[in-house]
Amino acid sequence: MINYIWFFLIFIGMLVAIFTGNIDVINTAVIEDTQEAVMFAIGLTGIMAVWLGLMNIAQKSGLIKSFSKILTPITNFLFPDIPKDHPAISAIVMNMVTNMFGAGNSATALGVKAMEEMNNLNTDKKRATNAMCMFLVINMSSVQLVPLTVLKIRADAGSLNPTEIIGTSLIATTVSTIVGIFSAKLLENRG
Repeated sequence: MINYIWFFLIFIGMLVAIFTGNIDVINTAVIEDTQEAVMFAIGLTGIMAVWLGLMNIAQKSGLIKSFSKILTPITNFLFPDIPKDHPAISAIVMNMVTNMFGAGNSATALGVKAMEEMNNLNTDKKRATNAMCMFLVINMSSVQLVPLTVLKIRADAGSLNPTEIIGTSLIATTVSTIVGIFSAKLLENRG
């Protein structure tokens, strides 16, 4: 479906450019903007590689397991249907930590792993479990201690102080996560 939407947007944009006599805008967009997109993606690849590497080291060193034990009361409250030592808990914790440090793109692989592990526990594969829904809410709202991706964008854009948004990001993401968790818990028992 999204492919049709993108095609429609591009097609309409091209028609508007042709009918308004701005056909050169299409060439500019294709040549310059795609180059910027590739440079941005390459820059994010570095951040993703660092975070995935750190999470791999943390997992192999046992740090994630220790962190999981510290977070056990929270994960038990948020995900009561997942057994304590299930691999889904480790994947959820790794995803949450990566998201907290603002490496959302790096967290995607960990989020997919967490969903796969939770789906192994799911008896009705056509319906998401409460744990899957809660994870999705937390993953999407995600408390950001250090929003690395946004800091990189601000630095690339020439911001004089790219880190000035850390406080407001922390407040906004904390509030959104609390509201998301509250909403998911409220709706959890509705079937």
